Amino acid sequence: MANSKESSVEKKLAKLNREAEEREAQKKSAKGGYRYADLIKMPVNIEALAIIPEEVAQKSKVAAIEARERRLVLAIFDPDYQETKKVIDDLKSQEYKLSIVVVSLSGLKHAWSFYRFVLRGTSEITSKIKLEKEKFLEFQKKIESLEDIKSLINGLNRESATTQLLEIVLAGALESRASDVHFEPTEEVVRLRLRVDGLLYDVVKDLKNDAYSRLITRIKLLSKLKINVSDEPQDGRFSIALPEKNIEIRTSIIPSEFGETIVLRVLDPDTIMAGLPDLGFREDDLGIIKEELKRPNGMILNTGPTGSGKTTTLYAFLLFSRSSEVKIITIEDPIEYRLEGVEQTQVDPEAGYTFETGLRSILRQDPDVILIGEIRDLETAEIAMRSSLTGHLVFSTLHTNEAIGAIPRLIDLGVKSAVIAPALNLVIAQRLARRLCVDCRQSQEITPDLKEKIEKFIQKLPSRVDISQLKDFKIFKPKGCSKCHNGYNGRLGVFELLRVDKELEQLINQEITEANLKDFSLKKGMTTMQQDGIIKVIQGLTSFEEIERVTGVLEW
Repeated sequence: MANSKESSVEKKLAKLNREAEEREAQKKSAKGGYRYADLIKMPVNIEALAIIPEEVAQKSKVAAIEARERRLVLAIFDPDYQETKKVIDDLKSQEYKLSIVVVSLSGLKHAWSFYRFVLRGTSEITSKIKLEKEKFLEFQKKIESLEDIKSLINGLNRESATTQLLEIVLAGALESRASDVHFEPTEEVVRLRLRVDGLLYDVVKDLKNDAYSRLITRIKLLSKLKINVSDEPQDGRFSIALPEKNIEIRTSIIPSEFGETIVLRVLDPDTIMAGLPDLGFREDDLGIIKEELKRPNGMILNTGPTGSGKTTTLYAFLLFSRSSEVKIITIEDPIEYRLEGVEQTQVDPEAGYTFETGLRSILRQDPDVILIGEIRDLETAEIAMRSSLTGHLVFSTLHTNEAIGAIPRLIDLGVKSAVIAPALNLVIAQRLARRLCVDCRQSQEITPDLKEKIEKFIQKLPSRVDISQLKDFKIFKPKGCSKCHNGYNGRLGVFELLRVDKELEQLINQEITEANLKDFSLKKGMTTMQQDGIIKVIQGLTSFEEIERVTGVLEW
């Protein structure tokens, strides 16, 4: 009890001393005409800190806390201190533009504590992890399943855990073809999960908090985020340098009840280089898409929820359209993958470069093909539509559940139906379904009732669908083996194409209901996403359960 009281008194005294220090710093700042700052509450940029060697910083009682190009925020203890003046003169001679703030000595000591992250030189803070070929091959040999990742993590010793932990997690994510890595803190431990083929899988449920704390710092350093800020969301990125390619990692950190939650998005350039035949389009749909991509103008919209593969599809369209005779410009938020031969730009609201203003600028660059990452507002929609009417082929995305839903969505944004009808060439809705593992899939018994349903389904399909390949059908179900995840390996697209012809144009101009538009399109031969999915089940590519998961209850 006595110790508890002493501790409480000590805390109060320390608080009073620090408050007195901050008041003294405020007086110095006012006297010298400088700004005052409380470094305990301010973020410290590690790369800025590294500009001044630790010994020099402590001797001269300064700390560089923020750097942007040649602009530097310098925290100082005493404006009249000679060693401080020397550092200021030296920085000015290096053409730094200084913004000076006066701080307390406690604040400086707090900033200096972050030198432990740069003791080995700033060359290590490069926003890039290098996985040597030998090490990566070693990881590949050891990691055949998610359980192997868990075993490697549990086998780490505490002293070398942080760097190796991150390397194992990232190598495991790449080897498992994970799209996202999730670190989720609970009250006592941290859970690690990987998203593979659209679903999350537990890898480690009991990662220690102290190991996670060090890991957060490592990830923040690589992503160029604020180390000492934990109560606000932060976004950044870094890359993994492999022998054959660089893989970008997008970092998202948000505060949660028990600490900071991290999600790492894995952007493997190989996944985006898929050609049109690799996406899962049926031959009849593929023929329609190729016809539309060869047209000199008009708009192709891709719809679906986040994570449904829209970016991959649109990038495949760009790759198909790319040639030395065609100028392609994109405006994206953000640029996820770099495409050779394509001029890519990224929105920057702080600089006034939005989808709307960016699109206006792009049109002055004489493009043939334009990709707009997403249509979010009336201004962007109208400029995009008018661009498609004036000799440009325009690709973009819209958040709707079905292809037909794009038309009422554009009208809701305020676009006039008289503009939509002639501008729109094609709307594609899509989802991603898991592909059955060919090494372990099992034949499923076809009951008389199921056989009858499938035969009736095939007969009702539009005439453009080649049903000759569907007659001798076999149905498969997942089993699971060492080469897959619960019987599935990879994903394929499930699509719905709405082609806007003259008849549909007239109906759009008449502003008829969405239900009537859908009825008309089905009569004209549109194949729904669910129908496309069932066709792929009959072809042995996926399962009924998977199509029901991504498109809803099966409607035969």
